[in-house]
Amino acid sequence: MLELECLQRQLSDILPGARLEVSSLPALPALQLYLLNADYPQGELDAQAVQRVMDNPLYWTFCWASGQVLARYLLAQPERVAGKRVLDFGSGSGVVAIAAAMAGAAQVIACDIDPLALAATRANAGLNGVELELAADFFGVQGHIDLIIVADVLYDRANLEWLAQFIERAERVLVADSRVKDFDVPPYRLIARQNSCTLPDLDESAEFRDVRIYMGERGAGPI
Repeated sequence: MLELECLQRQLSDILPGARLEVSSLPALPALQLYLLNADYPQGELDAQAVQRVMDNPLYWTFCWASGQVLARYLLAQPERVAGKRVLDFGSGSGVVAIAAAMAGAAQVIACDIDPLALAATRANAGLNGVELELAADFFGVQGHIDLIIVADVLYDRANLEWLAQFIERAERVLVADSRVKDFDVPPYRLIARQNSCTLPDLDESAEFRDVRIYMGERGAGPI
């Protein structure tokens, strides 16, 4: 509870009037998260508030569409993670890492450069009764990784460069994304597609609700 209070205090400092509340995910009834309140302040922010949000992006207070779809996929197909050592890159709220743990992964490492995201991931893991390892540095994680799971990190096309590093680090990679429509990165191939929406709902256009899951396997083709 102390960590949750600390997160709430820091959230309020960044965005006055915002608060964290336990949210059930309609598509994932077995999973709950501490997310931004649905009636969070959406009016025009003053310059100082805008700067605070830009300096402290609140990605971890939302459950993004691609994260929900990948989490649902892992819970529906636990054989993808069961008994494996899994790394969740850009964990945000921790939804995909938590789903991997619930699906029977032997170990799940939630990796994010944002210390608030890691704190939120720890709080959300506790809320769902699972244990996760936390890491702030992808390159600092030691030992063999069976599977890397990635959701909602390709909002910046520059991040496509990470895909090659993932394949070098793990035998298999699962990537969920709704932003890159011309995705053509061998050896990654489309394996699933579902509609979803971010929670709290950002009223995103239909194109950003169209989530695709790609799988990359080492040795399956050029990259």
